[in-house]
Amino acid sequence: MPNKTYYKNEAITWPTPNYWDVIALGIILGFIVLLAWGARQMALPYDLGQPLPISLDPANLPGYALRTVLRMFIALFCSLLFTFTFGTLAAKSKRAERILVPLIDVMQSAPVLSFLSLTVAGFIVFFKGSMLGPECAAIFAIFTSQVWNMTLSFYQSLSSVPKDLHEVATIFQLSAWRRFWRIEVPFAMPGLLWNMMMSMSGSWFFVTASEAFSVANQNITLPGVGSYIAMAIVHADKAAIIYAIITMLLVILLYDQFLFRPLVNWADKFKSEEVLDERGARSWVVTLLQRTRLLNRLGTLIVVIFDSFVNFPLFNPKRTIYKQPSSKHVLTQRLLRLTTDLIISAIILFTFFMIFRFLRHAITLADIKHTLWLGLLTGLRVIILIFICSLIWVPVGVWIGFRPRVAEIVQPIIQVLAAFPANLLFPLAAYLLVRYKLNINIWASPLMVLGTQWYILFNVIAGASTMPQDLRLATASFGVKGLLKWRRLILPGIFPFFVTGAITAAGGAWNASIIAEVINWGNIKLTAAGLGAYITQYANAGNFPHIALGTITMCVLVLIINRILWRPLYNMAIERFKIE
Repeated sequence: MPNKTYYKNEAITWPTPNYWDVIALGIILGFIVLLAWGARQMALPYDLGQPLPISLDPANLPGYALRTVLRMFIALFCSLLFTFTFGTLAAKSKRAERILVPLIDVMQSAPVLSFLSLTVAGFIVFFKGSMLGPECAAIFAIFTSQVWNMTLSFYQSLSSVPKDLHEVATIFQLSAWRRFWRIEVPFAMPGLLWNMMMSMSGSWFFVTASEAFSVANQNITLPGVGSYIAMAIVHADKAAIIYAIITMLLVILLYDQFLFRPLVNWADKFKSEEVLDERGARSWVVTLLQRTRLLNRLGTLIVVIFDSFVNFPLFNPKRTIYKQPSSKHVLTQRLLRLTTDLIISAIILFTFFMIFRFLRHAITLADIKHTLWLGLLTGLRVIILIFICSLIWVPVGVWIGFRPRVAEIVQPIIQVLAAFPANLLFPLAAYLLVRYKLNINIWASPLMVLGTQWYILFNVIAGASTMPQDLRLATASFGVKGLLKWRRLILPGIFPFFVTGAITAAGGAWNASIIAEVINWGNIKLTAAGLGAYITQYANAGNFPHIALGTITMCVLVLIINRILWRPLYNMAIERFKIE
């Protein structure tokens, strides 16, 4: 039966469902039931101090996995809202860019433990007597591990929209609202989608810290895979670790097949191509939905609703003829900008003043010197590790991105590898370090970048896969190969994506130092000299002044490195290597 196009003003008659509809509806209803059960568990009554026992019985892992994944997807939805709002604001406004981009640089390196220590009490007070308090604190911590690379990717894509697409928007007189949904979001979607996958995988690294934390000298362990892993590490239960790994593998494969693989298939149509590439990604879920009747018609209705949303008159004012602003109007605008700058400066100065008052009685000059030295040690590890990872993963990412069939196969594999928490390797790391008397300051360092190196690979794959096919065919027809091809085609094409991945990988490595610089396995405890270990030590002791000092030191060092190294590279990527 051929597909028919339905228009907004045409009456839609609902067809008789076929057996494909029955299968698809069964899957959808199953997901709805699971989500309803998980949501009900998240809203149960709870009082601070009430025990939340975690069982290492593997029979509990399916329920724990559902609770963890539900938290992660709520955080991902919030991350998307933040990305569309603040990523767009940073790309559209130079004044907002000067504030938001450095703020993102700082926030992506702020440790999850610091966010938990400073916010969990507020959430528990706000949702007093409900499990929603600890749940929101965990979701917020997961959100902080997901959002920054997505925002940077979206900001980079909006800043590098090709000139011809802007000209198309101008010719068709698209409003800013339509330009956003019809031009900018579709152009940014392939890169954003790969960063969404990386965010989901990367958040597994921090889920242990997010689901097992302390507040007011009370330990809170939310039911989930993260708290299950934390309990298994405390009891040195190797079998439980293996069960947790198997559960993670199954969960990642499930949400890859039911969510990300269909999204990759859908995002293929947003690639900027002048030459058709027929080797697109495939998804059995998309094939199933295409064979349905009722759900196909429902999809048409959703498209009509989305078109009405995009074309809503309130967001699409009629264009007026441009008039030269009067001198009075220009003066008003300047006064408004000056007032805004003064308000922002006052807020920043007030914040630093309050931090100084909070810390001055608990922190000495020796403490500041000590944290700076520890920060330099951690920073040296981060820079060396990111350089090594770039040498390895840039060629691999280009090779995968140029081959859609290979990308389709390795996509779930990379997600599994990226999601593998470094603390699951603590038994092996602790055994090797003790057995061979290795220096923990050197050999524990790779644990910092184990989960964050994938930001580089995911972004390079996104850059290579979105490179216009006509440019690749042109270089092939002229016989451009080897080093010349890398210099003239590949590096300019992937450089903005690589810099985005390197920035987020470096920020993630700083964040991961809170876990990687302290190795616990049963009675074995190994600590490396670094800022992450410093923050972890005082977070466990509940010493807020030293937690704040360590966090501020880490953020300041990251901001300096980004200003000196990463931001110039990022600006060069946007200005010089944009493919028009």
